[in-house]
Amino acid sequence: HYSWRDLDRASARMANLLASLALPEGSRVAVQVEKSVEAMILYLATLRAGYVFLPLNTAYQSGEIEYFIGNAEPAVVVCTPANFGWVSKIAFTAGTQHVFTLGEDRNGSLLERAAHQGDEHTPAARSAGDLAAILYTSGTTG
Repeated sequence: HYSWRDLDRASARMANLLASLALPEGSRVAVQVEKSVEAMILYLATLRAGYVFLPLNTAYQSGEIEYFIGNAEPAVVVCTPANFGWVSKIAFTAGTQHVFTLGEDRNGSLLERAAHQGDEHTPAARSAGDLAAILYTSGTTG
């Protein structure tokens, strides 16, 4: 369980990790992980660091992931540890600089790397018209 202070610190550490990557402004962070508190923290950290969040359905297979990564050109991809092998291959082939993992059991390289970051973070300054997220439609209306 997380307290509000724990959530703020975890979000700050992840935001600091993203900021430490020195990504260009407007960089996208593609995320294909199971729903979890840590996934929500990653969403908040991405916004806090001033980047664009790109959630990807966990049911997507290699052809779909290849399309979304090629189309959105994320600087960072986060996937489950079980999918790291094939997702990282697609991401690195497409030019993605960084691939991390985030598992359902509070594990993965993202959390391991973020644990070494400071827990204070000043949110990036953004204006009302700046992009915060990209949401692809699944193509269904149901």
